[in-house]
Amino acid sequence: MGTLTVAALWKAIFNVEGGQRGIIFNKITGTRPVVFDEGTHLKIPFIEEEIIYDIRLKPTNIRSPTGSKDLQMMDIALRVLSKPDPNKIPTIHKTLGIDYNDRVLPSIVNEVTKAVVAQFTAAELMVKREQVSQQIKQLLSKRAAEFHITLDDVSITHCMAFGKEFRAAVESKQVAQQEAERARFLVEKAKQDKRSAILRAMGEAESARLIGQAVAQNPNFLKLRRLEASREIAEILAGSQNRVLLNADNLLMNTISKEEAVDLELSPDAGANFDLLMQRAKKMTDELAKDD
Repeated sequence: MGTLTVAALWKAIFNVEGGQRGIIFNKITGTRPVVFDEGTHLKIPFIEEEIIYDIRLKPTNIRSPTGSKDLQMMDIALRVLSKPDPNKIPTIHKTLGIDYNDRVLPSIVNEVTKAVVAQFTAAELMVKREQVSQQIKQLLSKRAAEFHITLDDVSITHCMAFGKEFRAAVESKQVAQQEAERARFLVEKAKQDKRSAILRAMGEAESARLIGQAVAQNPNFLKLRRLEASREIAEILAGSQNRVLLNADNLLMNTISKEEAVDLELSPDAGANFDLLMQRAKKMTDELAKDD
């Protein structure tokens, strides 16, 4: 007898945890229109049975293939955060049952998504995702409220056109953009080349002008340049690993005349005396540089 009493008392108690609401189903009268909050509550043993509902937000992912305004097939996935209206749980249980989300959300999400997506082209859906999400949320919230379901957030997690025509159009647009970038690069390169040619021509013209002025002011300027060129050639040959024997007159490449050779105290056969020739040439170069 004591055991039966303890069992009856145990059956008469039920708990509602945090984030939950409870209702009572009576086997004689049906669902009671009372919502039980968090805590411990009583029921009639063996006649009444508690039913617990989770009222916390629950994410639901729904995929909805639909057509866009420009007749492109779009593959759109939505993430919906929903929960039941706590005060309407008895009604939800009577009309839909504890699996209310699976019964309601897929159908109304597809209905609303098709209505909204049909207002945009495929390209607009790609760039106006936030605007589309807001419109879907507004319409979907109104439809869900008819079933006593509250929506907290609706977001588009995937949006892709899988029509061949659209993919071809996107590829063509990308190619056109790349060609436009290449054309802009070529135009800019041509402008830079033109600027470089102008600057180079200006530099050469200025150099020619300065050389002309130097020659006009001092005729020995050209002699100085010829001797400097000969010295550079001699230095290059001296630094080479290959030993080359050259006549001094050939080395100077007619940069000095016979009269200038006499002034330098060199004989026509001075090719063997290379060091002496270079010393004299350097001396004359220094003197010409001073005169200049």
